[in-house]
Amino acid sequence: MKSNNLFPIAKEGFRYIIYAVIAYIIFDILDFDTFEFLSFLSIISLICLYRNPEREKPTFGEKSVVSPVDGKVLSISNVDNEDWAYKVEIGTRCRNVSILRVPMDSTVENISIKRGARLAGHIPLAKKLNENAEIIYKNTQNQKIKVSHMLKQSFDEIHINIQESQKLPQGSRYGVMINGITTIYLPQNFRLNITQGSKVRASQTLVGYFS
Repeated sequence: MKSNNLFPIAKEGFRYIIYAVIAYIIFDILDFDTFEFLSFLSIISLICLYRNPEREKPTFGEKSVVSPVDGKVLSISNVDNEDWAYKVEIGTRCRNVSILRVPMDSTVENISIKRGARLAGHIPLAKKLNENAEIIYKNTQNQKIKVSHMLKQSFDEIHINIQESQKLPQGSRYGVMINGITTIYLPQNFRLNITQGSKVRASQTLVGYFS
């Protein structure tokens, strides 16, 4: 199952846009001007939230890792774990493009999705209760990274449109997340190319290289 939706709007947003269009037509027929205007604003907002821009394929090389999301680097820290040495947290807001993109040429080793709450990110229980998805990618040199998506306050769930053992090219689309935090877990032999506060774009910003 490969997701590479080329429509200018992600398919995950179609039903919400259709509902908003139906509401607009009904309020127009009933001559409810205020609600008609609000429905029109909803249509425009939803189109913006689910916009699906085309982007050039990355050319950083086979050992590169690019950002899977649009947003801002919130933190970079060490991890006390035998598998991972560093983690990079990226915040994605509603104004950012919501499309998720594959960080490196790889095979999907594992996918774990937990449906849950959608609390604000600063609430202490958010990390335990909020909806999240974890994906482990492995390249041809058996080098791995883990990408974790945690949803914050959002009306829509996390959409993951790939499956385990699937081979994926760097930069290809694999899902949608509106308003969340993405954490990239990296091994010891990784050289970072970003800093805290950096603005990143999915498939376009180089996170770093395996050494």
